[in-house]
Amino acid sequence: MLWALPPLVAALLRLLQTTLRYEEIIDEGGRPDQQDGASVWCFWHRCLLPAACFFQGRPRTTLLISASFDGEMIARTIERMGYETVRGSSSRAGAGGLRALSRAVRDGATAVIPGDGPRGPRYLLKPGITKLAQLTQLPVNSFYLLPQCKWTLRSWDALMVPKPFSRVVMVWGQPVPPPESIDAEEHVRLAVEATLERLRELAERHFAVDGASRQ
Repeated sequence: MLWALPPLVAALLRLLQTTLRYEEIIDEGGRPDQQDGASVWCFWHRCLLPAACFFQGRPRTTLLISASFDGEMIARTIERMGYETVRGSSSRAGAGGLRALSRAVRDGATAVIPGDGPRGPRYLLKPGITKLAQLTQLPVNSFYLLPQCKWTLRSWDALMVPKPFSRVVMVWGQPVPPPESIDAEEHVRLAVEATLERLRELAERHFAVDGASRQ
């Protein structure tokens, strides 16, 4: 599986990306990706596949992937799409994955973390992203991707698989400043979580309003 599936899935995602039609929404105070060097980004895990399609070809995009078998499968797949990966955990003692990711950011990479991954619960932001923000002293940027036509897997994250030729809305959120101290990490975590949920609501409302206007 590790030998055969990653190149096949990567090829299918590259093909899928050519059929998708993207629409972008910028939340009040939001910041779209500028491709201007080191930055920290966060998204909900269910957006993993549409995000892999959207950012394909972006230079120095580095993802933190768990050291599990599933993580190995994901890492080998997205590396074939041009992404860089760092293996490890964002929550276990020592958080070696976060330290490796912060080093990549200091070297100019864009760090991307699924906020509720790798095992959930869904839509509950783990503390890893705030720790990364404190390590790098960079704000946390957020985005949410929603395909209008999709398959939704029966997984903990309700992973979304865009259907070919679907419209996909990308919503960019307002950056949240890094915590000034360890005591401020929870405040930042809650702010990022609230931002991600607002972006999800905006995306869902976008297609709901669009559908109602067509009736």
